[in-house]
Amino acid sequence: MSRRILIVGGANGIGLAMATAWAGRSEVERVYVVDKDPLAPGYHMAKMESFQFDVTERDYSFFDRFTDIDTLMVTAGFAHQALFRDVPEQYIRDSFEVNALPALRLAKRFYTRLEGAEPFRMGVMVSIAGFMSSPFLSVYAATKAALKVFIESVNVELEKAGSTNRILNVSPGKIRGTKFHDNSTDLDLITPLALDIIQHLEAGDDLFIPKYDEVYHQVLERYHQDFRAEGRHSYEYKIRNKR
Repeated sequence: MSRRILIVGGANGIGLAMATAWAGRSEVERVYVVDKDPLAPGYHMAKMESFQFDVTERDYSFFDRFTDIDTLMVTAGFAHQALFRDVPEQYIRDSFEVNALPALRLAKRFYTRLEGAEPFRMGVMVSIAGFMSSPFLSVYAATKAALKVFIESVNVELEKAGSTNRILNVSPGKIRGTKFHDNSTDLDLITPLALDIIQHLEAGDDLFIPKYDEVYHQVLERYHQDFRAEGRHSYEYKIRNKR
């Protein structure tokens, strides 16, 4: 069975790494890459088809053309580390319009596929910041916390509707080799994580926290035991490491 995949935010970073991995598979017929930025010629592969679209647009009818997809991955997002007192009000609005709302709007647009009997995979890049207080990233964390609870809530609705499809919440910490953290894309660094995400997505999982056993299990335990203390720890860690 030929597969067709849509990646929203796939012109760089983890989205590009996933697009490249999928485009190299024999069972994949087409990988649609949608991003505000163009796909750099050096990354284009024969099975890729790229489109430019700004996810802050009011009209999402652009996505009506993707009737043939069986997988949807949403990776669009951005953040700037700063104290809340220092961020402009426009940054708050922009953050929700890029980091949170597109995933909800796309889930709504493809909801009949999610609720249907046929397998339909959807994944969203969330963040470990959505699970805990994140000083210097308060707005970003708020957008990701919104996504976390949205995904959990809709997955229950899908289960109760009798669907076996689930939305995958991918919640990593820092990802080296992305424009998000390093101002450039290094596929060699990102591809192992991209392959792990694809594996969890295709297994129909609903949550994947990379490095959970090695790092984030203990972090989340500390947070649930005393979220105030863990918040202070996070603040001081960022100060020590110059954020």
